[in-house]
Amino acid sequence: MVVTRQSKYSSKIIKAGALLPDTRTMLSHWDAACSVADNLERLRRENVFGKASRSRVEDILAIFRQRYFRQAEAGQALMTLSHGALSVASLNQVLYFYATQADPLLHDVVTEVLYPRYMQGRTDMHAREMQQVIARWVDEGKTTTRWSDTTIIRVGREVMATLRDFGILEGANHKRLAAMHVPIDVFAYVAFLLYRHQPSSTHLLNHPEWQLFFLHHSMVERLLIEAHQERLLEYYAAGSLVRVAFPTDSLVEYAHVITQRAR
Repeated sequence: MVVTRQSKYSSKIIKAGALLPDTRTMLSHWDAACSVADNLERLRRENVFGKASRSRVEDILAIFRQRYFRQAEAGQALMTLSHGALSVASLNQVLYFYATQADPLLHDVVTEVLYPRYMQGRTDMHAREMQQVIARWVDEGKTTTRWSDTTIIRVGREVMATLRDFGILEGANHKRLAAMHVPIDVFAYVAFLLYRHQPSSTHLLNHPEWQLFFLHHSMVERLLIEAHQERLLEYYAAGSLVRVAFPTDSLVEYAHVITQRAR
């Protein structure tokens, strides 16, 4: 689930983006009784996205397969969240997390560029600066191939547009960090995913993936306490000893726990 540092950057963001309306369309047409493969085939056949180009539909389905269906339960859990009382803003943040896990470039732009700027008190991010960062990564051999200047510009533009659509950046020509609020249902769902990947309470508290939501240690601790009070999880801390427990081991069942709380 968590991005590995060995993953090289691809330019797939050019064809991807946030795809929020298409994702909601997919989830609204999802049949829980069918397999992932059968659902995707039906979505392709029925062209529920209303795209004129068959190749564009194939691109979208390939992106969804990589983002949301690397884990068997993920699609069902997302459908549960989207059909429940989860707000659109909360669902978008969950989808943002999945997108960063599927695209190392998108992930590292946030954790290695935007988060350090945030910690320095800087909120601005200009297109030229983004292009310079990506060009440096190309020079350092971090991309799957050597990108042209045109590709660097396009990738930089699409990364910023994607983060704007996910609510991380705001602004038209000159982007800046948006005021970030992480709803407790989003925090709990992401905490469940991170804990299941590495079941260590201490590591969860200090997990580097919280940087994707611009959360530092004390903020994570505060949200764990709030999630405990909301009965979304159990959190106990005594000195350096920390214990986190969830009411179920199933992602789908936990999605139901979250939606029941939201009602």
